[in-house]
Amino acid sequence: MVKKAKEELPEKSVKDTRFEIPKVRGHIQGNRTVISNFFQIAGVLHRDVKHVLKYVLKELAAPGEITKTALIIGSKVPASRINEKIRAYAEKYVICKECGKPDTKLMKEGPLTFIKCLACGAKQRVI
Repeated sequence: MVKKAKEELPEKSVKDTRFEIPKVRGHIQGNRTVISNFFQIAGVLHRDVKHVLKYVLKELAAPGEITKTALIIGSKVPASRINEKIRAYAEKYVICKECGKPDTKLMKEGPLTFIKCLACGAKQRVI
């Protein structure tokens, strides 16, 4: 009976990652791009909206501003490119280099910024 039960089980029934960055939702309005779920993305990353904004705009080389409900980028940018930049942000500022978990916080010590992992206790300097 155990063999039969194991054979009837699906290959994968549960997701093995608990950290998923939501895809960018938005639209192009004239020659601007409006991202409506930017606050949600920053919340999932557990980072300050202004910090994520500064990184994304610098990487896109585009002007932008935050309104009460959305991020407005001053040029037409495809969602795939914005998603790519947000993934790069997560790799650099969120995910622990030692254990690979997203349970981190940013700490400033003088002029230097560090990522402190709350899961394994590792501390890495952000370049």
